[in-house]
Amino acid sequence: MAGIGFELRKLLRKNSYFGLLQAYGYAGIISSGPWVLSIVGVLLIGLFSASRVVPDTLVVQFLVTVTWLMAASLILTGFLQLMFTRYIADRLFEKKSEIVLPNLMGALTVVTLVSGTLGILVLAFLFDESPLYDISALGSFVVLCDIWIVVIFLSGMKAYRLVLGVFFLGYGITVGMALALVRLKLEGLILGFFIGQAVLFFAMLAMVIRNYPGDRFVAYGFLDHHNVYYSLAGTGLLYNLAIWADKFLFWLNPATSEPIIGPLRASVIYDIPIFLAYLSIIPGMAVFLVRMETDFAEIYDRFYRSVREGDTLAHIRQHKQRMVLTIRQGIFEIFKVQGLVLVVLLMLGPAILDFLGISRLYQPLLNVDLVGVGVQVLLLAILNVLFYLDLLWIAFFICLLFLVSNIGLTWLTFQLGPQFFGFGFAGAVAIASLVGLAMLSRQLDRLEYETFMLQ
Repeated sequence: MAGIGFELRKLLRKNSYFGLLQAYGYAGIISSGPWVLSIVGVLLIGLFSASRVVPDTLVVQFLVTVTWLMAASLILTGFLQLMFTRYIADRLFEKKSEIVLPNLMGALTVVTLVSGTLGILVLAFLFDESPLYDISALGSFVVLCDIWIVVIFLSGMKAYRLVLGVFFLGYGITVGMALALVRLKLEGLILGFFIGQAVLFFAMLAMVIRNYPGDRFVAYGFLDHHNVYYSLAGTGLLYNLAIWADKFLFWLNPATSEPIIGPLRASVIYDIPIFLAYLSIIPGMAVFLVRMETDFAEIYDRFYRSVREGDTLAHIRQHKQRMVLTIRQGIFEIFKVQGLVLVVLLMLGPAILDFLGISRLYQPLLNVDLVGVGVQVLLLAILNVLFYLDLLWIAFFICLLFLVSNIGLTWLTFQLGPQFFGFGFAGAVAIASLVGLAMLSRQLDRLEYETFMLQ
């Protein structure tokens, strides 16, 4: 579903630096999506409200609450994200777009009921906060879960300026409402966040409804056992768990964290560098969307179309060679761009920390995290190619390896001492990427055999 990527390539055809900056600027923000923009929005809320909320601990409670909401919502919906994406992609390939919207409504119904029920239970048994806090946190959790499902469709839309406008509208309202309700202290910040995310969700949903008109209101075809890909469900869950595993370990370890609100904890040592590092993936994600997602999708389609339509073996092999070349070029582009960003940020790291008022003691950990999140873009590109080639169980294994490695290596860093913090996550994503590259290379060598003989 690389519709936006194909539209952005039109900007590249202008053969100008402005067109280049436009294309990669749009691609970076859209591909990073709510994940990176939410970090920026929450940090802005914390920055602007710090001088207006008394005591300052309430700002910290807000930041930690939203962080846990983000983590929990991504993990809870992880089992459905990829599986539902595959279902929608298959239906669009079959030109059955009229059943897309009903199944989206069905997926949102399931996600809303499950997340709402779990949220109510957690708040009832583990929290003892004000009713306004509980309602706002519950609403934010449910809306975030719904957003992760609807955002699946945005990459298939060609109106990239509208998509970008919706993102900025949602997060602009999020920041504005949180600051407008700051007089309500912590509850006002959470309520403002909920209102902004709700606006973002309904704006995205309106775009989907306009682009995919349906023939009925709700359907649950994506839950039919013939349409369920258990490997994709497991991969989505494992990938999100792997991303957050090191954070949870730091939060739950009494030696590296402190209680903030209710059962929620935060790690002053670890949280600031890792979340700052994630802002650096925007250039790499731009390359991923324009080169790996869009260019590869195009040549992939040519290869399998030539297979389906009975093209000559010479042409099929030619398309396969171009596919391999596209993958190599895409990975090289990611290395080049993200590597350049890494070098610049390593040089400017002390100045950035000084500008943000953060101690330079965080610099070593920030450097390691910058490497880790940069390699994570490469891992995402590898998984993307595996999904296209329908090598779903290999992708599942790589995500399982990522999760187990992250847990094991992060625990090992606890034993080795603070100077090794961050190496667990960086090492885990590096191991998963290297293994993924090796397995992908082997599968590409066997591509013709598996295409013709294993169907």
